[in-house]
Amino acid sequence: MNQEKQERIKACLQELSTLLYEEADKSKLADLEGIEKTVRSQVLELVSPEIAPFFIKQTTKTNIGKTRKIKSLVGELKLKAKQIQRLGLKPRSRLSPLLQKCCLRLSANESYQKAEIEIEALTGVKVGHTTQQKLVLEQDFQLPVAKQAVSEVSVDGGKVRLRGQPQAGCHWRDYKTVRLQGIYYGAFFDDNQSLVDYVNSQRLVNPLACLGDGHDGVWNQVIEFGKSENFGRWEILDWYHLKENLYKVGGSLKRLKAAETLLWQGQVDNTQALFLHCRGKQAKNFIAYLEKHRSRIVNYAYYQAEQLCSIGSGAVESAIKQIGARIKISGAQWNVDSVNHILSIRCAYLNGLLAI
Repeated sequence: MNQEKQERIKACLQELSTLLYEEADKSKLADLEGIEKTVRSQVLELVSPEIAPFFIKQTTKTNIGKTRKIKSLVGELKLKAKQIQRLGLKPRSRLSPLLQKCCLRLSANESYQKAEIEIEALTGVKVGHTTQQKLVLEQDFQLPVAKQAVSEVSVDGGKVRLRGQPQAGCHWRDYKTVRLQGIYYGAFFDDNQSLVDYVNSQRLVNPLACLGDGHDGVWNQVIEFGKSENFGRWEILDWYHLKENLYKVGGSLKRLKAAETLLWQGQVDNTQALFLHCRGKQAKNFIAYLEKHRSRIVNYAYYQAEQLCSIGSGAVESAIKQIGARIKISGAQWNVDSVNHILSIRCAYLNGLLAI
């Protein structure tokens, strides 16, 4: 912008500032915060709703059709049907794309009621909590495709509290979370096939390292990954879950330390031998646990030293916690039909799909 145009803008703004100041409530201008709120309110109400339509008209080259009011970050805009069509706004939408994204970012992190409060505090634009909830339910976020070949997948389960019948109250149900390469998040409720399809839609390294805890539901999914005649998987029991189960046995600390050393080297038979003469139920359960996951207990020391892959499912457990930070907020209860929507928007946020 050249000097002449800058001077013209300054002159126009000076005149505008004088007019706005004359109309301002002087009692609200006692401090900087009051001035900020007053100026923002005037800009949203009087200034930007006049500027933005000019930009829109110049861009779309039309001013034809029925008028629709659109809430935006630059105030309420009155757009024509042809303008809306050429700008690519969704049918029946009452919020601008950028305002929608701001609302979705907040709804991905806060309750809808808090999102209503926060969006008004941050932007000066009021969007009700029911509108924010409806906006989330309308979304169809696509899970990301990994930019690199996927060599490692971890799977775990989380809990979501569902709204039950009035007499029965709430109850908890499981959902599954998958994390690719410790980067990409995906979460699925009552839809195990979609989890499998999502993993198999990636460019998978053969063999694929698959990590999880001892839950059958995890390994029932893993067995479907890369399912083809020549595809291989390294199924690896999470070391930290294995160690946790070991110390639940209790008893001699010396024996537990010896067992830990053996398991670190993947020696299942020698570990079981340490507990064969123990009479306690915990010891018998642990022997059975080792037998069940024998093929998944690897030489963790070697895998870590050679950096073949992770030895723990910490990445997906972190994902469970981060997803839970939204779906388990105080008092949250969900309708069955809305669970996948809230999981989807939380994953979209964590995957960076709502970046502004």
